[in-house]
Amino acid sequence: MPMIQVTLVEGRSAERKHALIRELTDAAARTLDVPADRVRVALHEVSPDNWGVGGVPYAVARGPIMPDSTEAG
Repeated sequence: MPMIQVTLVEGRSAERKHALIRELTDAAARTLDVPADRVRVALHEVSPDNWGVGGVPYAVARGPIMPDSTEAG
């Protein structure tokens, strides 16, 4: 049973995360020739303050964003 783990900066909508899970599942099932119901996907979200880019917290590196933005990390 394939297990895919994704770590990403929090802030995306549930719809985007659901689409990512669906697309990763489809790609793994197709590529590995396994049934989609055997593929597992886990999303691990990290606070922008706990994600570093070039030695700087992502929250600082990205600058201010709109509260409802889905364009994080």
